[in-house]
Formats: sequence, structure tokens, C-alpha cells
Amino acid sequence: MVLEPEPAASADMFGDRIELARTFVAQLALHGETRGLIGPLEIPRLWTRHVLNSGIIAPLFTSGARVADVGSGAGLPGVVLAIARPDIEWLLIEPMERRVLWLQEQVALLGLTNVELRRARAEDVEHGCVDQLTARAVSALRKLIPLTAPLVRDGGELILLKGAGANSEIDAAAKQARRFSLSDVRVEIVGEGVLADPTRVVRARVRA
Repeated sequence: MVLEPEPAASADMFGDRIELARTFVAQLALHGETRGLIGPLEIPRLWTRHVLNSGIIAPLFTSGARVADVGSGAGLPGVVLAIARPDIEWLLIEPMERRVLWLQEQVALLGLTNVELRRARAEDVEHGCVDQLTARAVSALRKLIPLTAPLVRDGGELILLKGAGANSEIDAAAKQARRFSLSDVRVEIVGEGVLADPTRVVRARVRA
């Protein structure tokens, strides 16, 4: 499989940190499939489907915040966002040892001093420890809310990457949203006019 050419939007998204993004993409292209991080069909769309899809939400996070990425896996979106937003402290939470090893290698290679790694399940992480939280391709919203909402401080925010069925997931998770006192639960489409396939996120305020 051949890596797709770097899209023009990448330079604007990462600015003077574009070389870090290029290095990360090259690492994923070289090792992602063999290490079980991405599927064999993902390399030709690595930039567009994965990296830009993750990076486009970087402006949604608050400068100086502490933000968790639950189920970081290959580093999507956590490593991508840590590259794009060096002004934020990122907590990458991943339970699988081989994926944590990969994340450790990438954080060291890229010199990301704004990243803390935690090998843990989300339910084992201390409650109220972050200002905002994100996750990508982890589970349906009705299962994801109980795992993630407790980690966010009162008044903090969930910013969860979702697919085309995001509105249906919100409807199916109404009971969980009430249980964890989520408010202003909504879908936002990010990247229209920039990405051919814009990113959908579910945003919600936690207990405030």
C-alpha cells in the first residue's frame, strides 16, 4: 500500500509543527499495520481519514487545559492533537501494553513534553482529573458516557469524535446523559470547506 500525498490542509492545521506530523504519519505508515494499530487498507488514506480527521478538532480545546484522550490506541487523536496544540497538557489513557509501548516510542521520538501516558482502563482513572476529554472509535455513546464523564471536572466538557450516526447515538444514550448530568449535548460538524469528509463530534457539558 502506498501512502497518499500530504493534503494541502495539513500545513495550515499544524503550522510550524508540520514536520512532527509528517514524522508521525511516516511512523504509522511503516509500522502501524505490522503492530496491529491500523488496518491494511488505511495507509492510502492515513492523512485524510485519520490524521486530519483528528487534527481538525484541535481548536475546540481550551488553551492551558488538561485534556484526556481515552483509548488512545495508535495515537489518534491524542498524539495528533498533542502535536497541533502544544499549549495543552494531554493525558493519553490506553489499557493495552503494546499500544502503550507504541505511544511511549512516539512521544519520545517527537519530543512531546506536553503528554502524560497512563496504562489504565478509563474506569480505573481518578474522577474529575481533566478539564476536557476526547475519544475516537472507542464505543457507542451509551457505553462511552459512563466511562468518560466521571473523569471530567464539574463544568468540563466531552468532545467525542463520532461517525454519521452521531445523532442516533445521542438519542440512544439519553438515559446515560441524564444519569451523568450532561447538558447541551449536541453534534457539531468540524472542517466543512477544509476536509472532503468533515469530522463529527458530540459535545456535552458535564454536571454544570
